[in-house]
Amino acid sequence: MAYDWGWGHMLFGSLMMVLFWGGIILVIVLLVRWIGSGSAGGAGVPSAGKTPLDILSKRFARGEIDKEEFEERKKLLSD
Repeated sequence: MAYDWGWGHMLFGSLMMVLFWGGIILVIVLLVRWIGSGSAGGAGVPSAGKTPLDILSKRFARGEIDKEEFEERKKLLSD
């Protein structure tokens, strides 16, 4: 018994391969975008919609700057 399916299986197999690799690439891109969304803009670039005072307050809350430096920079920002 010979099965003669013609080009149908070859086209179906090619389509499945393209869909498979396209899905893998899509998952990788979405994963990179999801991981990258935690850091907005990169080092030293403020996030959109945040004021300099908001950023300064967060730096103080994280302990990156002390109270004296916070007050000094806050005063400079308010001038």
